[in-house]
Amino acid sequence: MRKDPQSAGSAAVPEAVRRASLRQAQGRLSPAAPRARRPRDSRQDAGATGPLSRSSILIGVISDTHGLLRPEAIAALRGSQYIIHAGDVGAPEILERLSAIAPVTAVRGNIDEDAWARRLPETQVLEAGGVSIYVLHDLMQLDLKPEAARFDVVISGHSHIPKQEMRNGVLYFNPGSAGPRRLKLPVTLGRLIVKGGKVRSERVTLLSAGH
Repeated sequence: MRKDPQSAGSAAVPEAVRRASLRQAQGRLSPAAPRARRPRDSRQDAGATGPLSRSSILIGVISDTHGLLRPEAIAALRGSQYIIHAGDVGAPEILERLSAIAPVTAVRGNIDEDAWARRLPETQVLEAGGVSIYVLHDLMQLDLKPEAARFDVVISGHSHIPKQEMRNGVLYFNPGSAGPRRLKLPVTLGRLIVKGGKVRSERVTLLSAGH
């Protein structure tokens, strides 16, 4: 496992996941009720995590598991204080196992069609450490302007291609796919490190491209 500082069943959604959802993200935010943006570190690729201070918040970001939660993914997510799953979960057991690591916020992806998955929302809004985060599965379905709604980060999945970029002061972060390999793409997940109202992201490569 290499850290890259570039930066289905029919059961109900696990109760622990519903309860956790970032403890409703320390108080939900809404695009209809924006709040003043705090200063943020625009260097979202600012290197490896290193030791976290007590004031830092580590958020694991995973997507497109498609029913497969690799041991490497579990190992990479350990130590997270929260976990975001950006959809295409594939099976309720995935969320149950993630919730054993940390509170989970999850959205529904296009393959999440069973009864348990229909209880997942299509979008989530959460806050951690003064940073506002908007989560959806497919970025092409984003129907708001994050900068106008005072979001600091937009998390998405769907493409299986890890990507992170700044646009109009907002960090757009796709952790890639941590599930079955698609073509020769790498198998990846991501992390957000929040400190003092600032955020940076990093990608964690579980399996390199073509291997």
